[in-house]
This record gives sequence, C-alpha cells and structure tokens, in this order.
Amino acid sequence: MYTIQANPSGTRSIKVSDENLRTIEKYGLFRHLIDSNGIVDESVLEKLRLNIRSLIASQEEDSKDLLDLCIDVIYHNNMKAFGLQQLIKLYLTWMSSTQDEEEEGEAES
Repeated sequence: MYTIQANPSGTRSIKVSDENLRTIEKYGLFRHLIDSNGIVDESVLEKLRLNIRSLIASQEEDSKDLLDLCIDVIYHNNMKAFGLQQLIKLYLTWMSSTQDEEEEGEAES
C-alpha cells in the first residue's frame, strides 16, 4: 500500500494499492493522457475520468478492477490535479521497480 500526497501542503493524502497500479498498467490509462506541454491540470484529470467511464461502459465482462480504482483513487474526494501528478510519479516509480524485479528473476533463471 502506498500513500500519495493529494495537495501541495501535504494535509490530504490518498491510499493506492498494488492492485490499483496493476489496473492502471492493464488498461494503459496513462498512455496519451498528458498533452505535449506535460502539464497535469484539472482537464487531464477529467479526461482520465471520462476514459475510465468509457472503458467501464464498453466492458462486457466484469470490470471490478476499474470500479475499485475509481472508488479508491480516481474519484476520491481529495483527488485533484496535484494528486494525479503524484499518482503518475508513483506509477512510474512502481513500473521501474517492477521491471527491475522481473529482470532479476530472469537473470537468476
């Protein structure tokens, strides 16, 4: 379980689980999310929310993982643009550590 800061002063936070991060990876939710300017603002958060809603609506099978991500993180009361920026940073760190673990596992084989 990870904790991300949801505002610049650090008075609000959001808990993020490994399962939440795996769901982001599974659906590629951060791919092509941020414009070329690299700024994460409220419009980027809204775009992410709309993308997830669209995915849930188009899913024929169970989308419990997406719903859990929405409830726990994306639609959390404290989630704003700053929180999304912190979530993206956490995701990138998590991805690099996951890849390092996989490479170590392959090297031992």
